[in-house]
Order: sequence, then structure tokens, then C-alpha cells
Amino acid sequence: MSCWQAIQDYGLRSIGIGERLLPRDGFTLCEQITLIGSGMLWNIYFGTLALVAGFFLANLLAVAKAAPSRWARKPAEWFIFVFRGSPLFVQFFFAYFLFLSLKQSFPIFTPFASAWLGALVVLFFNTAAYSAEIFYGALRSIPKGDVEAADAYGFSGWRRFRRIIWPTMLRLGWPAYTNEAIFLFHATVLVFFSGFPSRQQRGDALYYANYFADKTFNPFVAYPILAGYFILLTLVVIAIFGLINRRLNRHLPQEARRKLRIRPNLIR
Repeated sequence: MSCWQAIQDYGLRSIGIGERLLPRDGFTLCEQITLIGSGMLWNIYFGTLALVAGFFLANLLAVAKAAPSRWARKPAEWFIFVFRGSPLFVQFFFAYFLFLSLKQSFPIFTPFASAWLGALVVLFFNTAAYSAEIFYGALRSIPKGDVEAADAYGFSGWRRFRRIIWPTMLRLGWPAYTNEAIFLFHATVLVFFSGFPSRQQRGDALYYANYFADKTFNPFVAYPILAGYFILLTLVVIAIFGLINRRLNRHLPQEARRKLRIRPNLIR
């Protein structure tokens, strides 16, 4: 089989397009690269949707945690504490059995027992909790002079938050949030171990890497390919977030602009 034929057959297999059966033997390097790359579509799906949705929830949680009202502050504090205080791996298993129990009484929860939605919800809540703590710290670090200047110019309420406080919070918290985004994409590999069944039994990148490693008894080909894909994905995330960081700091002098410094989390 030519490399181009392998790409045509397996390039979109993870989303149900292409050959139904996996190759059984005589694996070529192109087949391994193609199938593991096909599985990366699911990792990108989980990471992107969880990150985008989690960003908005994280902002709400950060503001709620800094609110003077106990009714707004305490639920945000407990939400952040629970999802930051427990391992992501355990959250996957707890959510899976919770959704299985709920779907027996409420059929509307049936889609949540599958990886494409149930695992996504867990990642969404988890990254929202970690990101909220980042933005809360940034919110507490806003210089008093910025707020006083806003008051002097007559900004108050929502206008002050939207024009002064929120952009400054993002600017201060963005480097740390970039590291959270990188870790989130790396954490998507845990979906493979979570117990959530894959859509039509087609898995993510780790599923295919594990398949080739088991069949060939050689993990030193498939897993480095998987690592290479995640390194490329990390570079893309750094580039995109770097552009946003430059946009957030565009009003500052060159020497005062905060540069991204990537510090990957080795242990969550």
C-alpha cells in the first residue's frame, strides 16, 4: 500500500470516514503516522471545546470568587476547590458512573455516557476550575492605580469592568493561562483510560498508538510519533496564545510587555 493510499484510507478513520478495519500486520511507518494523526482529531476536539467553553466559565468563577457577596463567593470557591483538589483521572471515572446512573432514570443523559460529550464535560469543568484560580490571582493583582484612574475618568460598574479591570486581568493572567491550555491538550490522552466508550469504537491518538505498540511489541515507534504530534500541537498553542498575548500588551512600552514563559506542569 502506498503512503497516499494509506492517507486516503485512514486519514479520517477516527471520525468514521474511511476503512472500517485496522491493518493487521506489516504495518508501515506511513500507516502509523496516518492513524495516530487521525486520532489526534479527537484530542484537538476535546481540548479546543473544553478550552473555549472553560474560558468563559473561568471568568465568571474568578469574578464570583472575588465578589463581596457570600452567596456568589462560596459556590465559586467550592467548585474550584473540588475540581482542583481531586485528580482528573478520578473525575473521569466518577463522572462516567454518574452519567450511567442518571441515564437509567433520565434518557436525556444517554449522550453523556459517551466520550464525545461526557469526557468533554469533565475536561470543561476541570480546566474552568484551574483557569478561574489563575484569573482570580490576576484579578487580585490589578494595580490600585488602574482602578483609581478609571474612577477619576468616571468609569463605574460594568463599564469599568469591561474597559479596565477585565482586560488587565487577562493581560496579567495570560502567561499562566497559556500553560494551562498546553496541559489541557496533554490531559486529553487520559480520555483513553477514562472508561468512556469511544464513538463507534474509534478512539483518539493514544488508542491507535497503543494498538500499534501491542501488535508490534515495539513502543519505540508509535509512542514517539504520538509525542511528536503533541509537540507540534503545543507549538501551535504557543504561537496562537503568543499572538493574543501580544495583542493584550500592545499598549505597553516594548520593555514593559510581559513575555510568555512556558513552564509545563509535570504533575497535576
